[in-house]
Amino acid sequence: MTLEILTPEKKLYNGEVYGVQLPGIEGLFEILDKHAPLVSALGKGNLKVLKDKQHTENYSIQGGFVEVLNNKATVLVEGAVALD
Repeated sequence: MTLEILTPEKKLYNGEVYGVQLPGIEGLFEILDKHAPLVSALGKGNLKVLKDKQHTENYSIQGGFVEVLNNKATVLVEGAVALD
């Protein structure tokens, strides 16, 4: 699936991924390939990009929204910092 992570300043990530773990306002949830359409608010926490089954990228986010449509997840976040 395609993942795009956007902040008001720039595009943080754009590419094909295995999935993404997100901090929802009610707790963590995961979006994988061919997920049903979804719109959800995000809370403050860790966003984990699952590039494949062995490689990940992590970001600390301040909240935002995610939309899943046609096997593309678009994440709009207020502020994000890449974690090592």
